[in-house]
Amino acid sequence: MSGRPLSRRALLEREQELAVLGRAANDAMAGEGSIILIEGEAGIGKSSLVDSIRSVLPAQGRLLVGYCDDLATPRVLGPLRDLRHGLGGMLADALEAGERGRVAEALRAEIDWAGHATVLVIEDVHWADEATLDVLRVLVRQVDQLPVVLALTFRDELAADHPLRHLLGLVSRASRVHRLRLGRLSLDAVRRLGAQTAFDPDLVYAMTSGNPFLVAEVIAAGDVSHVPPSIAEAVGARLSTLDDDARDAVERLAVVPSAAERWLVEAVVPGGLAALALAERQGVLSVSPTRVAFRHELTRRAVADALPVSRRIACNHAVLVALQARHAVHGVDLSRLLHHAAEVVDEPTIIHYGPLAQLEAATAGSHREAVAHGRLVLGQRSAFSPAVLVEILQRHAVECYASDLAEEAMAAQRDAVELRRGLGDARALGLSLRWLSRIAWWAGHRHIADASATESIDVLTEAGDDAALGWALSNQAQLDALAGRWAQAICVGGRAVSIGRHLGDPGLLSHALNTVGFASWHEDPADGSAMLEESLRVALEAGELEHASRAYVNLSWRLIGDLRLDDATERLTAGTRLAEGAEMLNFLRHLRVAQATVESARARWEDAELSAGWGMDGPPMTRGPALVVTGLLRARRGVPGAEPMLAEAMTIANGLAETQRIAPAAAACIEAAWLRGEATAVAAEVAYSYDAIYRDGHGADVAMLAYWLRVAGHDVPVPTTTHPYAWLARGEWRRAAQAWEDAGCPYEQALALSQSPVAADVLAALSILDGIGTAPLARIVRARLRDLGVARIPRGPAPSTRDNPARLTDRQVEVLRLLAAGRTNAEIAAALVLSVRTVDTHVAAILAKLEAPDRRDAARLAADLGLLGPG
Repeated sequence: MSGRPLSRRALLEREQELAVLGRAANDAMAGEGSIILIEGEAGIGKSSLVDSIRSVLPAQGRLLVGYCDDLATPRVLGPLRDLRHGLGGMLADALEAGERGRVAEALRAEIDWAGHATVLVIEDVHWADEATLDVLRVLVRQVDQLPVVLALTFRDELAADHPLRHLLGLVSRASRVHRLRLGRLSLDAVRRLGAQTAFDPDLVYAMTSGNPFLVAEVIAAGDVSHVPPSIAEAVGARLSTLDDDARDAVERLAVVPSAAERWLVEAVVPGGLAALALAERQGVLSVSPTRVAFRHELTRRAVADALPVSRRIACNHAVLVALQARHAVHGVDLSRLLHHAAEVVDEPTIIHYGPLAQLEAATAGSHREAVAHGRLVLGQRSAFSPAVLVEILQRHAVECYASDLAEEAMAAQRDAVELRRGLGDARALGLSLRWLSRIAWWAGHRHIADASATESIDVLTEAGDDAALGWALSNQAQLDALAGRWAQAICVGGRAVSIGRHLGDPGLLSHALNTVGFASWHEDPADGSAMLEESLRVALEAGELEHASRAYVNLSWRLIGDLRLDDATERLTAGTRLAEGAEMLNFLRHLRVAQATVESARARWEDAELSAGWGMDGPPMTRGPALVVTGLLRARRGVPGAEPMLAEAMTIANGLAETQRIAPAAAACIEAAWLRGEATAVAAEVAYSYDAIYRDGHGADVAMLAYWLRVAGHDVPVPTTTHPYAWLARGEWRRAAQAWEDAGCPYEQALALSQSPVAADVLAALSILDGIGTAPLARIVRARLRDLGVARIPRGPAPSTRDNPARLTDRQVEVLRLLAAGRTNAEIAAALVLSVRTVDTHVAAILAKLEAPDRRDAARLAADLGLLGPG
């Protein structure tokens, strides 16, 4: 057998996948763009499939490929820089400026080539920097309007919090998406591939588990007896076929992640490209006129990892020297310089280029890359003057804040404040204190947030800068409102509103109006709503997307508190669209958790838990409410895991010391304990704080907590609010049930009906609870029916419900069959001897479980699932 690699097409047998790519390229000719996701484990053949795309391109098509590198800190816009020579100057100019918006516009313009199909491939997008991901998000939203096939290759072992997951979520909503999951080779495929060799194919398969790369490496190595089942040893077997010069060349290139340009090869490899001929023939390297790469990233890593430390340092140093020389004349990506400088601990290079790389990444919006650069630079902090270091620290704090690194952001900002104290610039100190206050609140350190806010106002008042003072006042007002200090928030925030109007500063005006409106809603919902609406309008008109996102968040939460769920959903939809497009991750989390609250109120349990998941990996102020929603819906459904979630939510709420966090968490803890029969002990732990909550909390939250404390035996005062929980706490169960029915909250409606002394009402409650799958409360209601002397109590959902493909109860299947027959809710109620209200609830639950927008779709889906019975 020859030492050359086997035919990639023959090895991977990807005819079906190539056919998908070919059809997509032909569709793109007609302007119907699409997205193709090519995923699989390392070594599965993603790059080989990309290499084969040319064979299925139409005559008027073109293939553009950009590569993401496994640098310690990825190149900013790296894969798009790879495209510069294949596209026009507009993209090159935009990349030189380093502005994400311009890059996205230029890329779109370059690929909008009518009558021609462009297949744009971004290889190894799991290594992409944030700026590249931002550009791709823009392109994903527009792809169906362009003559382009956007192909993304990535590994399928992504962590739950991997940045790529957000892009993939956006892709999933595109109109034309193809997902190609590349699988391992079968034993039969390995046998065919090894048919012309002396290898035992069963042994090769056992060693490689069918991974195409490992199969190819084992077969090409020439002697299976020396290749154990590990990539490092497979690569070692391949390298053993090289002479000393070729092995030296391979080792020099092994420290360069992903690929080396031709100029870099000439600079670091004695003999240049000519020295790579043997390695190319043996399949170790892939060589083109412009770049050299290892046949697979795993090969490169295996070679680099096997180098002695001294040799690895020497090779990195040679690459660093070459990059520095190139940078002096043509410029290179600063991330590459820093990667190799970090590998050899070249302090002068880190000190010189690190702050520039940090600023470049921050400007481009690549927050994770900016954080990585900041960490590297701050390892040399003694080399910088206080004036320079404070800017590095401040930038690092902001980038950590944007990257959800709470404690690291706090530490950097506190250091920045201390340096500011010695620099004699009162305005800069005041602004830094305001930032410290904001970051400390976000990180859950309320006492630091309050102290820093107060000092910020004092310092900026002395400094005489109205604009800076306005922001400090608005920050203080926000803290007051969050703590339930409504009057103080309105007073302090009003000063900030006045300053914002006087200066014509839309950002400040919107922020301050938002806070004052949020606080005013407590006493006067109409006035509060008007100010929040003005805050939103001012922000949108000025393009202040951060403040607009915040306005959507606060409007939504206030509407939810007033049980105006349809209005809240409208705001949540618009706000989510805005926050997602503007990449406002923190606000997007808030909006998703608010959406989860609405879905939970409507008993759409699966949707609610999915939406709440957005807040789980966030800072305390989003994780806490997400835990409340998830823990409570699990408790209501009898699903394990509720208790620790709610306990953590209570801990977070107490740490934030805000009534708007404490009251919902405390009420959820008591309700969950009551469902377990343990409410008394849990209620005793939170009852002591009720007085403060009663004084400072929002009416809906206080009413809910008051009800559950009374259920647990604590005779606490009930707020004078029109919220249904307040009515229920005062024994007005019918009024509460009606309000919850009107709002579309079936669980709470059933809870109120279960308080009736009339058996028919309690039976109606049981029917609702069985319909929405909430067994714990249903058990309590059945016990109450027995106490009321009801002889024939309906049984709970049968095991058939759990086996039902849509998880419908038997009663819901009965309703669905009548619905599919064209019956109205009133006719269904008459046929099944139910109230129309109960049928309404069943129909809503059926539509939710089937994810059907209307009755016609529900009937169609039911037929597809075989739920309508024979005929």
